[in-house]
Amino acid sequence: MSDLLYSEEEEALRAAVRDLLTDHCDAAGVIARTESDAPHDLSLWKALADGMGLAGLLVPEDRGGQGATHREAAVVLEELGRAVAPVPYLTSAVVATEALLACQDAGDLLAELASGRRIGALAVGLHTAPGAAFTTVRLENGALHGELTGIADAAVADVLLVPADDGGLYAVEAGAVTVTPQVSLDLTRPVARVTLDGAPGRRLGDAGTAVPRALRAGAGLLASEQLGSAEWSLTETVGYLKDRKQFNRPVGGFQALKHRLAQLWLEVVSLRAAARGAADALATGEDTGVAVTVAQAYAAPVAVRAAEEALQLHGGIGMTWEHPVHLHLKRAKADSIAYGTAGAHREALAELVDLRAP
Repeated sequence: MSDLLYSEEEEALRAAVRDLLTDHCDAAGVIARTESDAPHDLSLWKALADGMGLAGLLVPEDRGGQGATHREAAVVLEELGRAVAPVPYLTSAVVATEALLACQDAGDLLAELASGRRIGALAVGLHTAPGAAFTTVRLENGALHGELTGIADAAVADVLLVPADDGGLYAVEAGAVTVTPQVSLDLTRPVARVTLDGAPGRRLGDAGTAVPRALRAGAGLLASEQLGSAEWSLTETVGYLKDRKQFNRPVGGFQALKHRLAQLWLEVVSLRAAARGAADALATGEDTGVAVTVAQAYAAPVAVRAAEEALQLHGGIGMTWEHPVHLHLKRAKADSIAYGTAGAHREALAELVDLRAP
């Protein structure tokens, strides 16, 4: 079994990403973006993708990328989750990239995504679990027709990877489709309806192979994003309870609150182990299905609980729009159904380990 501890290189990567986010992704700025018609921070995306080369972590060097592994991508996502960064890293640098890595004719497009010059989005609903059936569009006379809903980050994608009913995965330019925003709880990762009315597409490969691979990687590395958010919630709450005083003593000194924080700490530590296990399994290819389903079966409830505890234990200030805790709660709730619910992953895990319910 691999060592799940963070390597020196991974910690150096974390420090670099955290420094960048500290300078360019403050909570007030993220909140302001959610109130605008442009929630994505494309300047931050450029700094991450172009300036630091992080968009190509999962792409081999001979195909235009950095040649890193899912472990390094997981570290990046931990920091992005901690900051609730409104960038399409998970959808483009992980999910769309993984889909292209499974395709035979994606060389030029893969290199463009790896360089950060273009943003990609897999046109499969964000709620779709790995291995689940996904919606396809109709291929007729060489053109694509149909409607797909719940597509994350479609609004900023330059190219959409669209599965068709002939079994192929097609690259479709964003300008050839109609993207209509849908109501989303998490305004930092908006979803949209994509309508194709005779849109031209270039066949890249087999959707039956590419889509499950992409969704598995998305689900596995989503756990690292959830870990980052949960760690932020715990750290900020502990700090607040140390400073907040009642009856002339720190609120954190009350035993009932100590117990709640101790329980949350245990859950977050366990989430870290599950998320690291999933990232390592994706990197090595060993027991990937089990590791990813374990991580997602556990991650969503912990991330939601951590955000809910942060909101409650911050008291009245936690209920204000200016405090960033609501960003984490909304992201955690939205992530709880992304790439399959915890219940769906538990059912999948039962099948994998032959412990199906009677």
